Amino acid sequence: MISQTTEYALRAIVTLADKHPQPMTTEQLSEHTQVPTGYLAKVMQQLTKGGLVSSQRGLHGGFKLVSKPKDITMLDVVRILEPLPRINSCPLEIGDHGTDLCPLHRRLDNLIAMVEKQLTSTTIARLLAEKNANKPLCSGRIKD
Repeated sequence: MISQTTEYALRAIVTLADKHPQPMTTEQLSEHTQVPTGYLAKVMQQLTKGGLVSSQRGLHGGFKLVSKPKDITMLDVVRILEPLPRINSCPLEIGDHGTDLCPLHRRLDNLIAMVEKQLTSTTIARLLAEKNANKPLCSGRIKD
C-alpha cells in the first residue's frame, strides 16, 4: 500500500524520534534504519523540504525533527512522500456521475479514508511507546 521510499522515511522519522532532540547524520541514520546511505540522503531531502526535519552541516550537524514526536503523525510523513489519492469524482469521467460516486469507487474512497484515519491517529511517539515485545527498528535501537 505504501512505497518502499515511504517506509524508509517512516524508519528515519522513528529513529530521529528515538534520539530526539539530538541530530543524526545520514550515515548514522542509514546504519540504524538499514537503508542505503545514498537513497536515504534523497529521502531526507524530501523530509526537509516537507518541513518535518531540519538539517545542519558541520561537526555537530545532522538531521533532527522540527517538532516533538508526539506532534508528528504517520500521515504527516506519508503525505510528503506519496499523498493518498482520494476519489472526489468519477475516475472514468462519466458525466452524469459527477461527485456522486458509484458503489465501487465510493468503497475504494472509504478504504482510503480508513487508512488516512489510522495514519492520522498514530503519532511517532505512540509508535515508540507502544507496549509490545517488538520495538520499532529493535535491531537498530539507539543507545545513549
